[in-house]
Amino acid sequence: MVEQKKLTKGKAALLLVLSALGAVVSATELHGWHVYLGFAIVGVVVLGGFLLWNRKS
Repeated sequence: MVEQKKLTKGKAALLLVLSALGAVVSATELHGWHVYLGFAIVGVVVLGGFLLWNRKS
């Protein structure tokens, strides 16, 4: 079983900034349904980063 450790404020802030940047890029550069695909990809990447950083091997 994998233990969880605390996500530091710095890492949480970094994930938040990356999420915001991804959302801005998706909204400004993509059109139509591609915007939603961009949002979904950003969400999966941020979730993956959160899960990887929040695990203790």
